[in-house]
Amino acid sequence: MAEEIEHFYGVYLLYCLNEKSKGKTYIGYTKDPNRRIKQHNKGVKSGGARKTSLRGPWEMVLIVHGFPNDISALRFEWAWQNPKTSRRLKHIALKSRTEKAYDYCIRILSEMLHVGPWNRLALNVRWLNMHYRLDFSDDKFPPMHMSICQGPVVCKKPVSPNDLSSLDSSKSQICVLCARNCCAESLLNCLDPDCQAVTHIQCLAKRFLGSSDHIIPIDGECPACGIRVLWGDLIRRKNGCYKNLIAAGR
Repeated sequence: MAEEIEHFYGVYLLYCLNEKSKGKTYIGYTKDPNRRIKQHNKGVKSGGARKTSLRGPWEMVLIVHGFPNDISALRFEWAWQNPKTSRRLKHIALKSRTEKAYDYCIRILSEMLHVGPWNRLALNVRWLNMHYRLDFSDDKFPPMHMSICQGPVVCKKPVSPNDLSSLDSSKSQICVLCARNCCAESLLNCLDPDCQAVTHIQCLAKRFLGSSDHIIPIDGECPACGIRVLWGDLIRRKNGCYKNLIAAGR
């Protein structure tokens, strides 16, 4: 059964099944992987990319998702497509003549998950077709806060932020950390439905970061109920909050 995910931003890897071009790869970005693979296989007139048009069929074998917004995902896509040009990936050995294109793509990906800023995001590496799965080496296994999963995914239409919160936006909400009012745009709610804790985005980020000099935290404990949560899971539905946090930290 397909997993339903709201606010989906994914960077995928295609594998060519055409006998003339078998083994070729393509990396792209999408908010709807099921629609996107159909576009690739129908050709450029149906919205597919020029590089994949009339060269299929293509199989979408893997997708990395969990990015906070489209800009973050698009930057990841560009770096994965252009490892020789990306300043963050200059340390990676070039593709050898004997290395398959697919193996090279997976090797680049395994390195990228350990490089900032992506190594601090709550990303998911999802294998859509287990036939093509490659195991990561022990020294390049994704960080503990990232998940490796499998199976199909369906992009679920996001619920309006006004519907997500049972709080009346006309009433003041008090941050449990600074005791000041929170407006709807700047507050976070605990993931535990039984916990009524409300915090400012920046207050909770500082709490999670502690003495770290990073801007974006990885995880932390709710100051009210104590459950441990990933920062990315907390704020993924808060459009623009990464941008606001970074701006505040400059």
